[in-house]
Amino acid sequence: MAVGLGDVDWPGQLVYVIKGTRIRQAVPASPNAFRYFGSYLASDGLPTPAQPIWRTRRGESRPLTYWAMRRILQRANDKLGTDWTLHDARHTAATRMAGDDRLTLAEVQTILRHAHLDTTGRYLTARVEDMHDKLQEHYTRPRPQRTYATGYNPGDVRAVFGG
Repeated sequence: MAVGLGDVDWPGQLVYVIKGTRIRQAVPASPNAFRYFGSYLASDGLPTPAQPIWRTRRGESRPLTYWAMRRILQRANDKLGTDWTLHDARHTAATRMAGDDRLTLAEVQTILRHAHLDTTGRYLTARVEDMHDKLQEHYTRPRPQRTYATGYNPGDVRAVFGG
C-alpha cells in the first residue's frame, strides 16, 4: 500500500507506514527528510487524496512502485558502475543509527520496525575508523588512581594488589 498525504504528520514529523505486520505504524523522520519532501511536493504539486505521494518523473506520471524504484536504481547503477539496492540504503541507515551513541538499540529497533531486538543487533558493527579514534582516546586518557576503603593496612593492599 502506498503512502498518501493522510499518512504524513507534518507537525509531529511522522510518516505512517505498513510494514510486515500489516499494521499502520508511525515512523519518525528527520527534519531534512521533511524539507526534501516539501520541496518535492512544491515542484510536482499535491497529489489527490486517492493518489500516492511518490510518483514517477519519467514519462507519464504514475505511482512510484517498488519495481519502478528498483528500475531507477538499476539505471543509476548502470551509469555509476555500482550495484546498490533499496535494502543497501536501509542497511546503511540502520548501521549509522545503531552506531550513534545518542540512540539506544531499542529506539533504532522502533524506527526500523524490527519485531525482535536480535534483528536490530545485527547492525552493531565496529568500524575501523571508529576503533582507531576510540583506541587513541583510551591510550591518551590518564590512568585512574586506585583508591581503597579506609582502614586497610597499606602494606596488606600492596601485598594483595601490587603497587
